[in-house]
Amino acid sequence: MNNLILTVRCESKRGIVAAIAGFLADMGCNIVDSAQFDDLANQAFFMRTSFVPETGAKLDELRQAFEAVAQKHGLEFEFFDPANKVKTIIMVSRFGHCLNDILYRWRIGALPIDIVAVVSNHRDYEKLVMDNDLPFHHIAIKDGNKEAAEGELMKLVETTGAELVVLARYMQVLSDALCQKMSGRIINIHHSFLPSFKGANPYKQAFQRGVKLIGATAHYVTADLDEGPIIEQDTARVTHAQSASDYVAIGRDVECQVLSRAIHAHVQHRTCLSGNRVIVFPASPGAYASERMG
Repeated sequence: MNNLILTVRCESKRGIVAAIAGFLADMGCNIVDSAQFDDLANQAFFMRTSFVPETGAKLDELRQAFEAVAQKHGLEFEFFDPANKVKTIIMVSRFGHCLNDILYRWRIGALPIDIVAVVSNHRDYEKLVMDNDLPFHHIAIKDGNKEAAEGELMKLVETTGAELVVLARYMQVLSDALCQKMSGRIINIHHSFLPSFKGANPYKQAFQRGVKLIGATAHYVTADLDEGPIIEQDTARVTHAQSASDYVAIGRDVECQVLSRAIHAHVQHRTCLSGNRVIVFPASPGAYASERMG
């Protein structure tokens, strides 16, 4: 039997955990992992529960039966089957390290997503994508007409049923309209030097200032450039002995790891937007296991 997932968001108040546990028990479900968080600043409660339907309860049956609990306690909720992988579009420009990393993790089953398309404004990685038996779409920005390019992208989102867009070093700024339309469904990755080192060659700028920590940030995309709610971050320590080129190489490794962790958290339904913050619950046991190694 596959584990199923229930996520809940509501006003912070007594009795929610008991109501959810009681409902699942009554439906013949055994809770195997659960996490919760009270955002006291916003008076919001979040909960993610992984459970096994031991008596064969189906998703539709659970959704329908849970409506009474939701109405009584004022809950926003969703049920998920992790076996249904999230349909994902990957977007890339000319830096391919994150794309290569995602494709490898996807290929061995370590990143449980369904890649429905790879989009680029260049053709550098067309062969790589095609060699992985994935559809490649070249959407160029002609004469600076970003609106037309974004129109093509949205058509692709609609035709593929994509639920998530990952900017794997896609070096174009998305419009406010697109960010709002896809709110909570676009993840971006960038270095963590902002706001200190903006513009071109941030790693070179960091090297010239003797920075000792290199980092990366993955976040949901909003109309505020590179200022969306943060999902995942990490750092790597450097010293005076490294060159500017070393900074770039080390930074790329961190970017790959941070982006993959952010994608994993999103598709495992472990992320909850709370104002400008993202609540990220820990992974359930076995969530990182690969289908095959190598």
